[in-house]
Amino acid sequence: MTHPRTGRPRERVLTMRGIGKRFGAVKALTDVDFWVNEGEVVALVGDNGAGKSTLVKVLAGVHPPDSGSIEFDGEDIGIASPADAQRLGIETIFQDLALCDNLDVVANLWLGRELRDGATLDEVDMEQRTWTLLRELSAKIPSVRVPVASLSGGQRQTVAIARSLIGEPRVVILDEPTAALGVAQTAEVLNLIERLRERGHGVILISHNMADVMAVADRVVVLRLGRNNGVYNVADVTSETLIAAITGAVDHSPAPRRVPERTDAAPADPRDAEPAADEGHGGTVIRMPHAGSRRTPRPRGDGSR
Repeated sequence: MTHPRTGRPRERVLTMRGIGKRFGAVKALTDVDFWVNEGEVVALVGDNGAGKSTLVKVLAGVHPPDSGSIEFDGEDIGIASPADAQRLGIETIFQDLALCDNLDVVANLWLGRELRDGATLDEVDMEQRTWTLLRELSAKIPSVRVPVASLSGGQRQTVAIARSLIGEPRVVILDEPTAALGVAQTAEVLNLIERLRERGHGVILISHNMADVMAVADRVVVLRLGRNNGVYNVADVTSETLIAAITGAVDHSPAPRRVPERTDAAPADPRDAEPAADEGHGGTVIRMPHAGSRRTPRPRGDGSR
């Protein structure tokens, strides 16, 4: 099991550069950049079909990327399967949670990784470690020996997250963890995300709920039509700005710099290229630079400001 990482500077854990993925003629992802640091909650938001699930499945080893690179702890890696992702320390908790309803909490947490005492299962040690982990997460589970089917939605989400921590992950991906939950259960899950950040895990939160995003995220990455459309610090942005980026009312997608055509009267000068668009829009936009990249933000076509 993992233990809280204290006294360590925040380090870059995962970097994805220029990720592209297509299914036949459909471009699901085009030149997408994404990164996460340890002890940071990064929200990945976008409308349906924006490419969020595809990006996560690339990271989880379900789909291999067609282009781009992935770095983990500063080293280039390839993720060919979900087993590769787990070995690296990337755990994904999908919406269906993949729990066995007929088994109790202990059995679900240790399924496939059971502790043994000789030829028999070490039920006592597994139960003690389960309680220790749940207490570290401030989880509200009445008993670890009740079937998972009898637990509430928030408690089931807690069990799924606790199970992912058994393998000592560096990055935890949560796919719509508060979907279909009540107010009290949603608060329970958000508190759990806070505990993950305190323990030093990098957390990727996929959500359509802007209130949840603003409550727990440190940074927000917006995808639109399979492309980046802005990276925002939550402290400097409003939910209205995020919604504008999600719907396309604000366009921060990268585009090549346009240089005026050469004429006989004067040679082309790169300094004459159109200036980058104003990046205000109510929040701070962060872009990850590419080595040698000459891309700049696309100017807004409406001519405003």
